[in-house]
Amino acid sequence: MKILIIGGNGTIGKKVSERLSQKHEVLIAGRSSGDVTVDFSDSTSIKSMFEKIGKVDAIVSIAGDAKWDKFNNLSEDDFYIGIKSKLMGQVNVVRIGKEYLNPNGSITLSTGILADDPVDMTTSAAMVNGGIHSFVRAVALELENGIRINAVSSDLVEDAFEKYKDYFPGNTPVPMHKIVDGYVKAIEGRITGRILRIMA
Repeated sequence: MKILIIGGNGTIGKKVSERLSQKHEVLIAGRSSGDVTVDFSDSTSIKSMFEKIGKVDAIVSIAGDAKWDKFNNLSEDDFYIGIKSKLMGQVNVVRIGKEYLNPNGSITLSTGILADDPVDMTTSAAMVNGGIHSFVRAVALELENGIRINAVSSDLVEDAFEKYKDYFPGNTPVPMHKIVDGYVKAIEGRITGRILRIMA
């Protein structure tokens, strides 16, 4: 398969890219590096990315930002960071990317534990993750040409544990190979409309 991984140089994306490249042709899209660059918050940039790479068999999104802060500190514009980037960025990847998928292709989005088990200062990120979950379940009913869509939602990952452990007291970090397995299941399997929750 020819697979596009948006965010393929990130903490999780790098490991997913390494695994998938053992069997498939992998193209990496990133903000400033990769086979092609993309501004995830700009639909015109997303369209340009797909124009450059052409048809693919699978699209994987492991990208998107959201503001972390106390709810009382969050402005309307702060919420729009996550809405425009992680939420609409992924929605636009589906909306635009489906036209560049070969028949029976797949799209895999990324969320996280905050949709189900939020912690302090994650109102915006939790909202965005939950929105993506609902979007995946709904759009799976309407995608044509055999296109499948799923989302991988992981708990705090081992490789980011030191950076984020103070935000997640008592959470057991997930081994990276389990998260990568979730992406492989979504891409190489036949499931659709699923939220793959990866816990320790």
